[in-house]
Amino acid sequence: MIFTRFLCRNSTIFNPSLLWRRFKVTFGDPVEHTTGLEKRELLALLAGNEDPFNEEAICRGPGTRMQPTEIPSSFDSRIVGCICDEESYTIQWIMLYKDEPKRCECGHWFNLVQKAPI
Repeated sequence: MIFTRFLCRNSTIFNPSLLWRRFKVTFGDPVEHTTGLEKRELLALLAGNEDPFNEEAICRGPGTRMQPTEIPSSFDSRIVGCICDEESYTIQWIMLYKDEPKRCECGHWFNLVQKAPI
């Protein structure tokens, strides 16, 4: 009898579903405990850069040989998709290399521009 009363009284201490009442843990700012690329991404987002990896579509500029559309990249090459016609359902894929302007089948020129990595 004494043993069961002891267990009933102290069962809330060892019951995992009731532990949150005793040990409520709150985490601080996520920037404080993230590391690596995730931390650099969070810092870029806090600085106001909503697209740190340049994944959004880029509006084409004049696209001439003298003024090609600049495509930013942290690497020496990048794959670019060009939708040549507004009503087209196909994408023309082009492999761009650093400092080598390249022309799409539609006549639009692209140039890879070096960008600082995150």
